[in-house]
Order: sequence, then C-alpha cells, then structure tokens
Amino acid sequence: MGRLDGKVAFLTGAGAGIAKATALAFAHEGAKVAIAEINVEAGRTAEREVRAAGGDAMFIETDVTQDASVGRAIEATVAKFGRLDAMMNCAGGSLQEDVPVHEMDLGVWQRTIALNLLHPFLCCRHGIPHMMKAGGGSIINLSSHLGLMGSEKPAYAAAKGGIVSFTRTLAAQYVDYGIRANAIAPGTVRTERSIKRYENQDWLFAENPSPAARTRVAKQKMYPFSIGEPGDIAAIAVFLASDESRMITGATLPADGGRSAYIKVYVPEE
Repeated sequence: MGRLDGKVAFLTGAGAGIAKATALAFAHEGAKVAIAEINVEAGRTAEREVRAAGGDAMFIETDVTQDASVGRAIEATVAKFGRLDAMMNCAGGSLQEDVPVHEMDLGVWQRTIALNLLHPFLCCRHGIPHMMKAGGGSIINLSSHLGLMGSEKPAYAAAKGGIVSFTRTLAAQYVDYGIRANAIAPGTVRTERSIKRYENQDWLFAENPSPAARTRVAKQKMYPFSIGEPGDIAAIAVFLASDESRMITGATLPADGGRSAYIKVYVPEE
C-alpha cells in the first residue's frame, strides 16, 4: 500500500526540478499525477519517466500565468482521472533583473508576481471546487526562505511572502470542506536551473575566488543543511499530501537549513 493510493495530484512546473521529483515520488506512493508544464519537451519527458517507473501520469501543456490555460489543465486532469485530491503549485522562479526597487523595470515586477503569486491563486481558483466535490484535499504551495526574511530580490521576496499569507487564508476558508493548505519554503535546492545559474566549479580552484564565491562558501559553513536536492523537498510534499499530515494546515515549513531561523556569525579559518 502506497501512502497516496487512490489520490490524484496536479503539479505545476513538473517538467523539471522540485515538482518533477515530487511527481515521481507521488507516483511511487500510488498517486496518479497530472504534469502541468509550459515546456512541451520537458513535460513529455517527465510523463514518460513517471510511466517508466510504473506510475500513471498525463502531461498537460500549461501557462500557469493565464487563467484559461490553468482552467483547461485542471478540467483535463479531472476528465482523465475522475477527481482531484492534491495540488502542488511549484512553478516559479526569480529573475536576475530583480534589483532594488528604485532601479527595477516594472515588467520584471509584474512577471515575477504573475509567475509566483498569481499562478497558485489561479490553480486554487479552478482546483478547489473539485477538491470540495472529492470531500477534501491537500494544497501545497511553494514559498521560499527569501519570503520569510529580508532579501536582495524585492519582487521575488514579495511574491513568496505573499504565498505564506495566501496559504493561511486558504486553510481558514476551506477547513469546513476538509481541505488543508500548507506551504514549503525551501532554501537552496540543486535543481537543473539552480545548478546552471549558480554553480561554477572554476571558483573552487581559483587562487583568489570572487566575493560571490567566498559568500557561497561562508553560507555552506554557517548553514550546512541548507543546500538540498529536489528529492528532499519531494519527501516533505509527500508527507503533506498524505493523510499522515492531517493535523497540519495553514503552516509554512522552512526547508532551508536554518537560514530563516537564526543568524550564525562566520569566522574565517586562519
């Protein structure tokens, strides 16, 4: 018996990274999964991987910032699998142009908010009525440790901070329908995108590494549990989607190795 036997899950951004790892983990635990992804090649590949692992999956090309696209994806999921029990709203990300407010282009702000905050609203708007029909369900939103503290990325931090309050409100509004809502706030996760953007092995061997490289080393020393793999977040999502977490709703679970919980002074080695 899997922990998610009989459940149907809808996951956004599931062509890669955290959501893809979660789709595989959900399927391993017995859930049928709908992979909502804007990248057709990535979505189809993820669907094949879930099926190859023995799971039941469908890929739906979806632009999570467009109401009609999200609505079609949710309806296709229910038409295929008959119900909806869990949603993981994971698509998102920050832009390198997310600079101090007085320097930021308005388009960067609007794009960041649409992808990270409007998107889970649209998924809930269309998905919650089906969860109500099913007699309950679990909503899992993705925040970030940057949504729990001050950040150099104001648009991203605002969106991810908004997720925390939005999740609490969902928990309050739909408790009578047996629907739980929680958020996960990851720290640094080694997704394909993160590795491509931030990991450059050259600095490891440099005689005088850059200030950015020294900062990365310092963070690892201060917060040794803060750099994780997609599967680490997927394991939390499986718990939140399962009945094992039935007493948890309205919570945001930091998965950041303590970065949002405490400040530890880094003393360089001599």
